[in-house]
Amino acid sequence: MKAIIPISLLLCILVAFFLNILGLMRIFPIYISSPLLFLALFLFLSFLNNRKKFKGFH
Repeated sequence: MKAIIPISLLLCILVAFFLNILGLMRIFPIYISSPLLFLALFLFLSFLNNRKKFKGFH
């Protein structure tokens, strides 16, 4: 069940990258595709960064 989040984030990165390629070919607006790619990469990297943190003793 935990593998769904990274796989879906990677899928979002691939879709955003494809839209960015279309934006570079002037088929899709680049001002929409670039922030989508940035957001997908940011979410993926923040997910990887927050995975195994020590949360203290309870």
